[in-house]
Amino acid sequence: MWDRLAASDPGLLRLTAGLRTVTAIALTLAVLAVLRVPVPQLVAGAMAAMVATFAVREKQRSPQAVTLALGLPVALASLSLGALLNQRVVAGDLFFVVLISCAVYGRRFGDRGTALGLIGFQIYFLSLFVHATSATLPALYGVLCVAFVCSAAARFVLLPQTPAGTLDRLRRAFRARLGQLIASQAELLDAGPGDVEKVLEELRTGTARLHETALMIQGRLEDGTSDEAVARLLQRRTADAEITAERLGLLLLTARSAQRTDTLTLHLPGAPLPLGGELPVRDDATAALRRDLRALRMLALRPSCEASGTALAQVRNRLLGYRDEENLPEASPAVQDVFRGLGEAARAALGLRLALDGPQDESADSPATTRSREELDAEDAAIEAGEESEPEQPEPTGLRRPTTRAAVQVAVGSSLAIAGGELLSSQRWYWAVLTCWIVFLNTASTGEILVKGYRRLLGTVLGVVAGIGLAGLVGHHTWTAFGLVLVFIFAMFYTAPLSYTLMSFFVTAMLGLLYTLLNTYSMAVLVLRVEETALGAACGVIAAAVVLPVHTDRRTNDLLVATLGRLADVTRGAVDQLSGGAGADLMERARDLDQALADLRGATQPLTHPITPLRSRRDTARYVVALLETCAYHARSLAATAELLPTHPSIAADPRLRGVCGRIVHNIEAIAAHVADPRSEAEIESGPSIASMLEPGTLRTPRYGRVTDRVLRHLQRLDEAVSGLARPLGLAGGPAQPTR
Repeated sequence: MWDRLAASDPGLLRLTAGLRTVTAIALTLAVLAVLRVPVPQLVAGAMAAMVATFAVREKQRSPQAVTLALGLPVALASLSLGALLNQRVVAGDLFFVVLISCAVYGRRFGDRGTALGLIGFQIYFLSLFVHATSATLPALYGVLCVAFVCSAAARFVLLPQTPAGTLDRLRRAFRARLGQLIASQAELLDAGPGDVEKVLEELRTGTARLHETALMIQGRLEDGTSDEAVARLLQRRTADAEITAERLGLLLLTARSAQRTDTLTLHLPGAPLPLGGELPVRDDATAALRRDLRALRMLALRPSCEASGTALAQVRNRLLGYRDEENLPEASPAVQDVFRGLGEAARAALGLRLALDGPQDESADSPATTRSREELDAEDAAIEAGEESEPEQPEPTGLRRPTTRAAVQVAVGSSLAIAGGELLSSQRWYWAVLTCWIVFLNTASTGEILVKGYRRLLGTVLGVVAGIGLAGLVGHHTWTAFGLVLVFIFAMFYTAPLSYTLMSFFVTAMLGLLYTLLNTYSMAVLVLRVEETALGAACGVIAAAVVLPVHTDRRTNDLLVATLGRLADVTRGAVDQLSGGAGADLMERARDLDQALADLRGATQPLTHPITPLRSRRDTARYVVALLETCAYHARSLAATAELLPTHPSIAADPRLRGVCGRIVHNIEAIAAHVADPRSEAEIESGPSIASMLEPGTLRTPRYGRVTDRVLRHLQRLDEAVSGLARPLGLAGGPAQPTR
């Protein structure tokens, strides 16, 4: 059960965020209840504690403390201005617009600027919500101070969270998701014709979830480790485990079919399984494969501190033995490839275990295990040598800077929302402004704002229905209502990364309870909430579409060009090293490629959303992203293999690979040029397969020649996938010939 929780919430980030916020609010309410403050001030304290807790996003404790300390005077100033300008309509509205623009623009200053802008805006909104006046300011000052102190106590004393602890939980989540992926692969082994599509979809989901966790670990390495060499080692071992697990799934799919499985099958939702039969259920090799998949899962899940005796060592020795040709069982070549994949996955699991748990007992090692340890030690020494960091890219300036553009857009949208909101209600017009501001958070294109506004409106409508029922049940039972508020706040933070609609639902249901506590609840108020939300979302979309617009096509094209550039960089660097060139930090480049692809995937959500009416465009976007994920997998695998070159006798450098790679890099750059400028005259090159361009056998070494086969296979698949991008993107040219 713990592994399931760790896998569903990597690093327990959502659980910690929800519990910390609820704890801060509960502590604030307890202190204020002892002081016997009235209900409106209880509401103000709860909302202030929530804002003070979720606004601070730095990973290190010291910066968190500084931001929280700076946030208190910002909150006090914002509360004072809200109370003073509440009765001055024109001045108050103008200041609100300026405050919103500054809050959005503050994002350019990193986490601290974002947090202070968020605190300033939300506390000003709080002053409007509780109708703060000059007379109530002293009491509200005290409430704010209590809320910030309780937030600090929850963050630093009751529920502390360190970068090292978060990274450790992320590593456990990676292990858990790796175990889940291997379990799905074992199910694929026995899946019948009626179940194979369902299992294949689980395999796609498991592969994507494992990749997501690897990226999360990458983002926490710098803060979670004190030694740069240790960070690079963890990055490498995590990448190895991810790559070998994905390769094992492809090998299993190939063993089930009559033809080699395209990597695209694992990345394109709805892609059919290649035609072919099933593995023999009673075959000795299949029984051994079924047993060894369970063994690999145990090896991946169990840390060394939980392993006792020699049983685990015997399992590890058997799996690593498959890396030697003489230990393979009698079976078809495709099934033997699966056993080789098991051996490589076991080696990656051993490397991950050494990186996470440190040195272990080697007394029960077999010769195959000893060889794997020696290879890993040699790699560790090469990784510790370090590489030079890549130069940072210059940031855009002026109106081209996203934060500046968003600040101008939100100022226009907020002005429209204030004007329209005043027409709907002179008392609660600020709901429209709040929605307009929120739809601009973490969005970068008109399409993203449209989808976010739609989701917020849907969640609000559903929340209003829930609020109506809860208000009738709770009535005026103050502490019961506050208890439900805490439950909804926890659910809001726990579901926020998963579904914006669900988060909006819990927010609106919570607000219904707060209205009940303030004795302002009515059906008309909740209906007005929906109207103001719809108005605010519409104003945000209009502002984004009219003022300095960034259309979804432009946004996705820019990110597509950036992704292709990263892909060319990784491919060129990997092949250059495989050709005998100087070493580089290839895994860092590969993770940069993964991050660029993740940004592109997020930007295409408006195009692939279920409500989009352009079905053909949606399918094209999904296909392009799946092809790029396929390219990224092969480029990542080439980078991982290239980094083994200095330490492994099984991989020999060959200068001719640099010439073979020229066509792939040229095609990537031609596609990028066409996407950036459709008038570009660039064309892709086609020709014979990669393997046929090299004389047979010249790349093989006396021992483990299959590694070279894998290099050629990755190059060939990458060449085909890159050429395949030309058709959906409208570039002239034809694909390379298929692998022979």
